[in-house]
Amino acid sequence: EAVSQCLAALAWLKAAGASRIFWKYCSTFDSTPVGNIGPVAEALMAELGTDQTIYCPAFPENGRSVYMGNLFVGRLPLAESPMRDHPLTPMRDSNLMRLLEPQVKNPVGLVDHLQVSRGPEAIRTALGELAGQGIAHVVVDAIADSDLSTIAEACRNMVLMTGGSALAMPLPALYERDGLLGNDAVRQDLPKTKARGLVLSGSCSAMTRAQVAHYLGTGVPGFRLDPLQLAEDGTRQALTWLEGQDLSKMPLFYATAEPDSVRAAQQKLGVAKAGSIVEDALAGIAIRARQLGARRFVVAGGETSGAVTRALDVHRLDIGEEIAPGVPWCFAQSDGHDIAIALKSGNFGQEGFFADALSRLEAR
Repeated sequence: EAVSQCLAALAWLKAAGASRIFWKYCSTFDSTPVGNIGPVAEALMAELGTDQTIYCPAFPENGRSVYMGNLFVGRLPLAESPMRDHPLTPMRDSNLMRLLEPQVKNPVGLVDHLQVSRGPEAIRTALGELAGQGIAHVVVDAIADSDLSTIAEACRNMVLMTGGSALAMPLPALYERDGLLGNDAVRQDLPKTKARGLVLSGSCSAMTRAQVAHYLGTGVPGFRLDPLQLAEDGTRQALTWLEGQDLSKMPLFYATAEPDSVRAAQQKLGVAKAGSIVEDALAGIAIRARQLGARRFVVAGGETSGAVTRALDVHRLDIGEEIAPGVPWCFAQSDGHDIAIALKSGNFGQEGFFADALSRLEAR
């Protein structure tokens, strides 16, 4: 499914004239031995006719770094961080090469930090040497934003790069310099939205758990979604509760729970069903909230974000002010209405993220 969706997106981008493609994934490399990071990358490579690409999920501003091929979350190796207990993609290995190898058909290699520190030409030389050895998939170290700038400079002529959003940040200026990107874009006027909405949290990450607790501590109304109850009774109780809420208070719906509770639900329902039940519930709540006049949505969790944007039939996002590193307010059309929507990866943002996001929108 991921491969087919990404190939469809690639076809659209190529038809629009794109000659450089960036496959963005989470800075914690969320995946399993069957994908989807590697399979999508290989499918894109085949479609674009390229024999090599790089993998660099580093996001130093958010504490994600790659050193000697190992991914760190703050000072912890990935496999010792809270990502070890991710409900859908538990990360039990910190070595990106070992994580990637079972996902791809061709060999995996490394450009380490010693090579990155020597500059763009050294990176290009290392990539060329690896290509000569038949290495198609190359993990690249980065521990600081300056490393990402160096990597972007070295790899800007690749038709396909892959990584976290932080690696993509230097690219527009480079593409503009190279004449691949115009500098005549007009800044759009972003719409004002009614101060009615809700917060939807499906992530069970450590940071989201803290954010949910903090937000509830401010006195906002909250409704906890239990996967086991949803499996038996659907969203009837949640929708009834929603219809009694004042949406100007931005109530919270959350399935966020401690790892033990998540595992208990997964044992009874299965991993996939436990996740899809929650995603479908939050998507249905988003639709009903829009019908009730909600025009602002804060969404926590990658899978939840996908479910909610699909449910709201969002096809285009206009990017607004950054709330926290890697998380902006976005604006879209949904069923003929202007909406504001913030889509937050589970571990991004500080404890006060939900309230901070709303206050930034009010300040516009």
